[in-house]
Amino acid sequence: MARKEFTYRGKTLGELQAMSYKEFCGLLPSRQRRSLKQGVQEMQKKVLEKLKKGKPAKTHLRAMIILPEMVNRTIRVHNGKEFIPMTIMPEMLGHYLGEFIFTRKRVQHHAPGIGATRSSASLSVK
Repeated sequence: MARKEFTYRGKTLGELQAMSYKEFCGLLPSRQRRSLKQGVQEMQKKVLEKLKKGKPAKTHLRAMIILPEMVNRTIRVHNGKEFIPMTIMPEMLGHYLGEFIFTRKRVQHHAPGIGATRSSASLSVK
């Protein structure tokens, strides 16, 4: 079975990459569109330039919107402790970088410690 070609609002990835910046902004939801109409910040420009050159990019910009020129590139996004590598897929267009990198670990509980319950308080420590 052939894999279905990716489209975003009726446009293929090739068409999206060929579009001008303003045309792509028109396809985005209102929150992202308003953010991009203010212009690309200086730090965002540096990240985009690194990605265009093919260099590995690290960023703290979790609020950066994923653009068509970033697709199929690997970018390392900070989660508050370390930089987590992330390959950008076409389905991520229009989302923020921080949506895909979690800042909190999943809690994994173990057996209760001594003193955690009334019955364990009377147990011998040995």
